Amino acid sequence: MRFHNVCLESIAYTLPTHVVTSDEIETRLAPVYQRLNLPAGRLELMTGIRERRFFDPGTKPGNVSALTAKKAVEQAGIEKRHFGALIHGSVCRDQLEPATASGVHHALGLPSSFLVFDISNACLGLLNGMLILAEMIESKKIEAGIVVGTETGRELVEGTIDSLLKNPDVTRKSIKYDIASLTIGSASAAVVLCDAKLSKTHTRFLGGAYRTDTDSHELCAGGSDANRNQDGRPRMTTDSEALLHAGIDLAGETWQDFRRHLQWNNDDVDKVFTHQVGKAHSKLLFERLELSPDLDFPTVEFLGNTGAAALPVSLALGAEQGHLKKGDKVAMLGIGSGLNCIMLGLEW
Repeated sequence: MRFHNVCLESIAYTLPTHVVTSDEIETRLAPVYQRLNLPAGRLELMTGIRERRFFDPGTKPGNVSALTAKKAVEQAGIEKRHFGALIHGSVCRDQLEPATASGVHHALGLPSSFLVFDISNACLGLLNGMLILAEMIESKKIEAGIVVGTETGRELVEGTIDSLLKNPDVTRKSIKYDIASLTIGSASAAVVLCDAKLSKTHTRFLGGAYRTDTDSHELCAGGSDANRNQDGRPRMTTDSEALLHAGIDLAGETWQDFRRHLQWNNDDVDKVFTHQVGKAHSKLLFERLELSPDLDFPTVEFLGNTGAAALPVSLALGAEQGHLKKGDKVAMLGIGSGLNCIMLGLEW
């Protein structure tokens, strides 16, 4: 998969101000920890996550996405008449219908000659959106497009804490399936892609590769189940160890395709941005791909796992903090439950 006429023109982010540490979560779970004889500090030790951030209770993803998308459009400096598509790509949405993208489009005052829709693919929704926009730009259907998404993890984390406190049958074995739910944070990201003829940044979106392993689709599953949860808040069950190894295996296969499509070898890669899950995942990923961890730009320690926003937020922060230099070949490596893997390349 190669693109020759697509550029990444801007990338914006919004982070919540409310910080929740792993220590605070464990303090709330103290009765469970005491009953199961679990040591304090276990959550940060296992995941490497020191803290995560939450938006205010009741915050709608679409409202934050509108703010983030506006930033991205302003940064791009492209006239609105050149845009032709807006995609909302996070796990979290305002409602089942209409598409959250509709409200974002309205808030931005964009033209009516737009393709507007939501896309959902666990932690890969924004990367999928980038692929769709790139295909549309490369085929000359549109000149520019926006993909945006906002993950609001508060209800999942707080609902999981409440469920653990109320469940007298939780064991040291069963609690392992809830650990991933306690790593979730909140964030928002937006990306503008455009035809090279409109670009001022000339950051080339080169293409990449994707693969799937749907034999592993039940290793991580979540959603709202009013009959089971009784409070309407989402819950998630994750076999973290099995998911880790299946994801790394899939990444190894995708990496071979990625390098072949872009005609890169490992020495060509200057910087790497990944979907931020935890320190064990990152360590094994870089070992499997035979890449130096020095190429990475980790954010999971202070943001937690922010779902589909994780990789683009990390890319935006890396650019903002001078981690990226002109001419860098950048690998964006995404793995999401399902299992699906998308790897995309940029020339900064």
